[in-house]
Amino acid sequence: MTTPNEQNTKIIMKPRKPRKSRWIKIVLGVLAFMLILVGAGFGYEWYASKKAEADYPPPGKLVDVGGFRLHILKKGTGSPTILLEAASGETSQSWRKIPDEIAKFATVVSYDRGGFGWSDKAVTARTGPNIAQEFHTALKREGIQGPYIIVGHSLGGMYARLFAQEYQQEMAGLVLVDAKPVGDDLKTAPILEQEHFQKPTPSSGISKLLKQSGAMRLFKDILLEGLVRKEDRDVFVNVIAQPKYFDAVDEEAKNIPITEERLKNQHLGKLPVRVITRGQIPPEVKQMGLSPDAGRKIEEIWQAGQRDLLKISEDSKMIVAKNSGHYIIHDEPGVVVDVIGQLVKELSQKPLSTSSTAHR
Repeated sequence: MTTPNEQNTKIIMKPRKPRKSRWIKIVLGVLAFMLILVGAGFGYEWYASKKAEADYPPPGKLVDVGGFRLHILKKGTGSPTILLEAASGETSQSWRKIPDEIAKFATVVSYDRGGFGWSDKAVTARTGPNIAQEFHTALKREGIQGPYIIVGHSLGGMYARLFAQEYQQEMAGLVLVDAKPVGDDLKTAPILEQEHFQKPTPSSGISKLLKQSGAMRLFKDILLEGLVRKEDRDVFVNVIAQPKYFDAVDEEAKNIPITEERLKNQHLGKLPVRVITRGQIPPEVKQMGLSPDAGRKIEEIWQAGQRDLLKISEDSKMIVAKNSGHYIIHDEPGVVVDVIGQLVKELSQKPLSTSSTAHR
């Protein structure tokens, strides 16, 4: 039996907050934290990049070639002048100590193509003809005269061949260091397709995001493993890995057919050509996850292409770097320096006017 007081007493209960609203707050909190973290990463990278501009100044000169500047690094004295054309995705830094060794007996010039290293973003399409013309313009504006011996590694070998073809009257020789042969991609494509191979290199968009967010700098030893050698990673992160670089690498790759078309049926007359080829299957090929048979076929195609390079001149020789993979310039730099030095010696023993005469 209830009393009057009990009947008039009302029990007031606070309504429970819906559990759903609590989870929404948690999710929003996590998102806010992630946004702060991402923002901090972008801010960190911006600051670090600005600092890198002061810590890593260009070792050479910036030369205007018509709307943008190329970074040119000249060392040594004497004639002929040795020109170095780097591989795909590589810069003047990829030659390491080779320019210093060459400078002991000749003038040597390394440089960064448009968009690479310390050079500006190019305002022209990244085709072989444009690249060769821009390099030639930079040399002339700096008063670096021929006769030239141009040395090209990998894709740089195609650009070197095109340079030698376009400026034949100024050439004394051509050295190809495991140079990319014309048609190599077309010949290997069916094998890679059969193996269901997908190139592990991230797209330019992803690479830009990793760099601009600071992730590439913070986790360079993880993200750049198999892509950039450990000793080169600091320079890569601080100097090379910029949006202009990733765009240039992509554009050069897309425009390889234009360069190949200009090199079809190339013949350089009696211009001395030295072909340095690898003696080992590169680690990159072994790490592609291909079957042994596919790896062997790809290497056979590459070596056949190297032998074909001997046909572009009446004065050609092949040198095998027995202990090297594709990066002969790192595995056996002495072989590269010796071949260049021997060629310079041969040229000194005969009139340059004879050695530099070439025709298609």
